[in-house]
Amino acid sequence: MIWPFRRKSKKRMARIVIDEPITSSTRVSVLKALKQIEDREFPALILRIDSPGGTVGDSQEIYSAIKRLKEKGCKVVASFGNISASGGVYIGVASDKIVANPGTITGSIGVIIRGNNLSELLNKIGIKFETVKSGIYKDILSPDKPLSKEGRELLQGLINESYKQFTEAVSEGRNLLVDDVKKFADGRIFTGTQAKDLGLVDKIGDEFVARELAAEMVNIDPKIQPVTFGKKKKKILGLIPGSRIVEKIIHNIFFEVNSSNKILWLYKP
Repeated sequence: MIWPFRRKSKKRMARIVIDEPITSSTRVSVLKALKQIEDREFPALILRIDSPGGTVGDSQEIYSAIKRLKEKGCKVVASFGNISASGGVYIGVASDKIVANPGTITGSIGVIIRGNNLSELLNKIGIKFETVKSGIYKDILSPDKPLSKEGRELLQGLINESYKQFTEAVSEGRNLLVDDVKKFADGRIFTGTQAKDLGLVDKIGDEFVARELAAEMVNIDPKIQPVTFGKKKKKILGLIPGSRIVEKIIHNIFFEVNSSNKILWLYKP
């Protein structure tokens, strides 16, 4: 007997949408969806990405989970929407194939960490922090003082290691030499067409083109609507006109606050 949550779905493909900055909540939602897809044994997955990237650890966990799903026999095709940059690219290269619109903004392969130096402002308004610490680096990127030379060197080492991990993943996923990846992995962005010329993208087209490609890979009908997993529950706010825009603004504000002092794979103009 096959229990309902283990029912097989051999004639349909699955779909996951990542349409926000990558955070811990994104990771939880996507990992849960990937587990459901694995349990139901879908032959293919469309991974729709419309994200500027985000936190490194969360991007890496999604990347690893996609690779595990592929090991189970599921073919994965990434479809890049308006933007799939930095951490969005990292997740995308875990797939078997990548399809992008000709005008998709992609690339921005690189690492960034930002802190806030508010020391001059705090001095002007008479606020001073008293700090007791166990080592010289314990309050690195503290907002009440400028970054020291030693602190900058330490953070640069972290950035360099994270960059190495990123470029190696792109090299492996896209079958490119690491040295060739580094030639364009300097934070610059590309259109989907330019990315195809560089080897970051396999095919130019919309999500239906990605669906056709996935269907061809597993021999199913591309006209059958995919099953979307990881849908967000509609909140009361969602019933108000324009609420989607307000929700995105609020989400971006929280992301700005929560991502401060974190190493990011993020396209941030």
